[in-house]
Amino acid sequence: MGRVEGKVAVVTGAASGLGLASSRRLAAEGASVVMADINAEQGSSLAHGIPGAQFHQLDVTREEAWQVFLDAVTAAYGRIDVLMNCAGIVRLASIEETSEADWRAVHAVGTDGTFYGCKHVLPIMKAQGAGSIINMCSTASIQGAPGVFAYAASKAAIRAMTKSIACLSTENGFGIRCNSIHPYNMATPMLADVQHQVRQGNPDAAAGMDKIWVGEPEDVAHLVLFLASDESSAINGAAMVIDNTATVTQAVVMKDV
Repeated sequence: MGRVEGKVAVVTGAASGLGLASSRRLAAEGASVVMADINAEQGSSLAHGIPGAQFHQLDVTREEAWQVFLDAVTAAYGRIDVLMNCAGIVRLASIEETSEADWRAVHAVGTDGTFYGCKHVLPIMKAQGAGSIINMCSTASIQGAPGVFAYAASKAAIRAMTKSIACLSTENGFGIRCNSIHPYNMATPMLADVQHQVRQGNPDAAAGMDKIWVGEPEDVAHLVLFLASDESSAINGAAMVIDNTATVTQAVVMKDV
């Protein structure tokens, strides 16, 4: 039997990167996966290739869209056991360079999208007496990250949200677990886009970029599976780092030679 056999899992940002890898991993272990993303064409095409998955278009920045979406999922499946908030965008800019438009765009998708998802899945999971919320964060919320100011601020907000929800659940006996995952650089389209921008704008920084350790989306998907499963029943409010020591070493973590 699969490790999440019979569970219903909702994954946002599921049309690429960490959301896509996690959707595949959860489905492979028996979950019914509802993949959600703003990119309907790509998301729908990919969902067709994943047994046990279906796709819904979702604009995570709109609270009403979240309500309609979650109502549709519960009507179809009768429950939601797992919510993985993975939708996010990044803008390369320090605080001095961050425009109001970029600040609001990053927080609309990452901060607001996670807030709406958590807020509206909570009563569904409370009624069930169980559920696992997994919020995608970043090591940018742990280390100083001057070049992605708005993104780092968004991820720090999500980290704090996660702990607040976990404590609310334990204090009131909701039976809901809420944890955050903090990956370092992972081989995703988002990282590829950031690397391209760095190469275009800062050749000196780009020279050493290819030597830095980069993980695989599957590294994150394995942890998502664990947090979605009953194996992690005692883990709540944790900020779980996947970084090959990047946040605890004095040196830059390099690729294996």
